[in-house]
Amino acid sequence: MFLNQTTYSVGNTPFSVAVVDVNSDNKSDLVVANGGSSTVGVLLNAGNGTFKAQTTYAVGTNPWSVAVVDVNSDNKPDLVVANAGSSNIGVLLNTGNGTFKAQTTYAVGSSPYSVAVVDVNSDNKPDIVVANYGSATVGVLLNTGNGTFKAQTTSSVGNTPFSVAVVDVNSDNKPDIAVANSDPNTVGVLLNTGNGIFNAQTTYAVGTNPRSVAVVDVNSDNKPDLVVANAGSSNIGVLLNTGNGTFNAQITYAVGSSPYSVAVVDVNSDNKPDIVVANEGSVTVGVLLNTGNGTFNAQITYVVGNGPYSVAVVDVNSDNKPDIVVANYGSNTTSVLLHC
Repeated sequence: MFLNQTTYSVGNTPFSVAVVDVNSDNKSDLVVANGGSSTVGVLLNAGNGTFKAQTTYAVGTNPWSVAVVDVNSDNKPDLVVANAGSSNIGVLLNTGNGTFKAQTTYAVGSSPYSVAVVDVNSDNKPDIVVANYGSATVGVLLNTGNGTFKAQTTSSVGNTPFSVAVVDVNSDNKPDIAVANSDPNTVGVLLNTGNGIFNAQTTYAVGTNPRSVAVVDVNSDNKPDLVVANAGSSNIGVLLNTGNGTFNAQITYAVGSSPYSVAVVDVNSDNKPDIVVANEGSVTVGVLLNTGNGTFNAQITYVVGNGPYSVAVVDVNSDNKPDIVVANYGSNTTSVLLHC
């Protein structure tokens, strides 16, 4: 289903990759958080699913996660990076041609490991949600309206929150927070009260050391489900939504060693979202096809670089088929696996 990887050199220990068109040419570009280089790298798409050498932008220490979203309403996607070593969020505004201004920073909790950028208070301005790994909190920074942000408000979650996703799980048109709490081995769900304030988390037991969570409807009931990468259990957990924003116990699927990142996208054009996982300890990505009722076939694996840490699934060569992009922190590369 996917061709052998093509690799591109990036900075030291890339921990996160996002795939978004940043220069308005209708071609998806790569944005990588280079944790060991304290930079964000942007690799522009050459037009056929190959990529130019990265252009780097200085950010804070040990950038761990990057999101690419227009935060100042100029129709140009901006960079939002979680600087784990600096305990802040950096926002780099797009100048308009896919180059970026110097970061503006916002203090958050200790060791922010994951960032999502979604409008949580219904003002049509995307806000920042961050998992503060060292503080056992999630922080919400509301957008003031011009791409600057208010100080964070925090909600307590489990110890060592590793990953955050922001999706409406209870059908009230207000995006909720799902967080992978790696130490207590839970996923926490914080329901949105309606003004960007969140209720206390409800927790669901998952596998050991959950590192990544995605929130996507996998069984076609129009209710988003939880998909979690359980790094210490070497499996994927799927928690189906009961319909009111609560979730059933996880169903697990064996994958490779130390799954660190998960994406849920339909890769075989059957209108059923499939699971793509970065197996850090196995040097592979795994693809688990959806059988149609929210259960999944055994993984099919593809070799990538050393230490695959982050995966994104986006069409990069304009053939209307989603491709796989992986950040390999052990190889200092990004892998692109084109869909055949």
